[in-house]
Amino acid sequence: MKSSKLAIHLLPLLFVLPSLAGAADVIRHKLPNNSTFPIAAAVEIPAGKTMVYLSGKVPSVIDAKADKASVAAYGNTEAQTISVLGAIRDQLKGLDLGMGDVVKMQVFLVGDPANSGKMDFAGFMKGYTQFFGTKEQPNLPVRSAMQVAALANPGFLVEIEVTAVRP
Repeated sequence: MKSSKLAIHLLPLLFVLPSLAGAADVIRHKLPNNSTFPIAAAVEIPAGKTMVYLSGKVPSVIDAKADKASVAAYGNTEAQTISVLGAIRDQLKGLDLGMGDVVKMQVFLVGDPANSGKMDFAGFMKGYTQFFGTKEQPNLPVRSAMQVAALANPGFLVEIEVTAVRP
């Protein structure tokens, strides 16, 4: 008789425990050795969270008079990074998410003709650090950045895709 009463009292826990597991926060592991580089070493997503995958974003035109197939139409790597991350921020907002919900980022950089054909990583970082690792938005994603031969438009130097987690 006692065991059946205990089972009746424990039964609600079977329904509560799974929801508690999903209520845990995303865990962002810092880079080792007290690094201040603004990315996470790893991110853990607890069970029950919804992943949101955004397609790659490219920059918007900043000079309508320039040839749409030229870097001049979209700006340098820093300007393109700001444009792309702004578009990502706006799309996330439309999904009731924010930049702090981004957990993974893949960055595709084309070699900049003004930089001897090498990717302008410093220019990318100037744009990136306006959105990540700030006092207003300290959550850092894991991130890969790579130089690619080309993007869909010869004027694009930057394309970024992200994965976010719905809180």
